[in-house]
Amino acid sequence: MTITDHRFLKGAPVAARIIEETREAALKAAAEGWPPQLVSVTVGDVDAVDVYVRNQRRKAEQAAIRFEEKRFPESISQVELVEAITAMNADPRVTGIIVQRPVPAHISIKQLQSAIDPSKDVEGMHPASIGNIVYNELDLAPCTAAASVELLKATGLDLKGLEVVIVGHSEIVGKPIAFLLMSEGATVTVCHHMTRSVAAHARRADALFVAVGKPRLIKADMVKPGAAVIDIGINAETGPDGAQKIVGDVDTDSVREIASWITPVPGGVGPVTVAILLRNTMVALNRQRAAQAPEGAATRTQEPA
Repeated sequence: MTITDHRFLKGAPVAARIIEETREAALKAAAEGWPPQLVSVTVGDVDAVDVYVRNQRRKAEQAAIRFEEKRFPESISQVELVEAITAMNADPRVTGIIVQRPVPAHISIKQLQSAIDPSKDVEGMHPASIGNIVYNELDLAPCTAAASVELLKATGLDLKGLEVVIVGHSEIVGKPIAFLLMSEGATVTVCHHMTRSVAAHARRADALFVAVGKPRLIKADMVKPGAAVIDIGINAETGPDGAQKIVGDVDTDSVREIASWITPVPGGVGPVTVAILLRNTMVALNRQRAAQAPEGAATRTQEPA
């Protein structure tokens, strides 16, 4: 499928805008003695993780943010890993910390997220970061959720009063999207595995978000004509010839004939998610500056870690 249809809501242009804005802010902060630094934590050797890290490093360079990768052996204990994160929390040269997934089975990703200082939680995964969204403190929201909302905003639709349906209610995607959109004045319905008729709800939506991990779950007859469809799913599907390809949670070929906008998979939410990670790094830096030098008088010159 060639992504040339105007109905495709591509992530690259939105990501490029965010990265350019972030670059300007990062260069200004560095000139003032506050160079931003993002630290990536990888546990074990996973090829897929290496791909993500390389992409994050490349985009960080574009955004003028220093990127450092810290690799730990698969055999490391939970306690040792938490101690390492605690040391990064205390290091003033570290602006933000991201823990790459997956991690080995004996490591609790939730505990690692909780160990990160909320002021350095650029993924927006700390319980405090999630909780702050309820109180409309939205600037450090989970990256995928924030990226999805950013794409909806790119349509130009007025979010006030917009009828939004979210299929999927995870703590880091579905629920944060709901709170982010409610803060914009949207009317939000969240569907999950106990919802009696997902299709009935989905057909009402002016904007439909889908994040359940089920390939091609949403068909054309489940979408309101003219709707915006934000497909957050990433699934590996094996074709008749045995070849694998990445597909979303939406049956794109049929739904794009109904929707006014639809995000491609890949190439939709993914690029914007990385851009949001970098934007969050600058949000974190500004918070740290405010905490250490509330009047803006002091500067901090960092040496490489």
